[in-house]
Amino acid sequence: MAWVCDYSGKKPRVGHRVVRRGKAKREGGVGKKVTGISKRRWKPNLQRIRIIDENGTVRRVRVCARYIKAGKFIKAPRGAKAPASA
Repeated sequence: MAWVCDYSGKKPRVGHRVVRRGKAKREGGVGKKVTGISKRRWKPNLQRIRIIDENGTVRRVRVCARYIKAGKFIKAPRGAKAPASA
């Protein structure tokens, strides 16, 4: 399963982790030197929640926490059953 929000489309972002050593010039040193750069990923805060969608069906979705916090969904109550698909 991919790390993608079903609604906002948020997915992992890629960047670099930069390691430096030395003392900054403003602190009286000769300056910071970069000693290593490695790739890293920032993953979205995805949660699996049960929602009631626009058709009234209960289903599980992977959604980022920001959308849950904003109240963009109607959470399904405990014990609510999804209609049997035949």
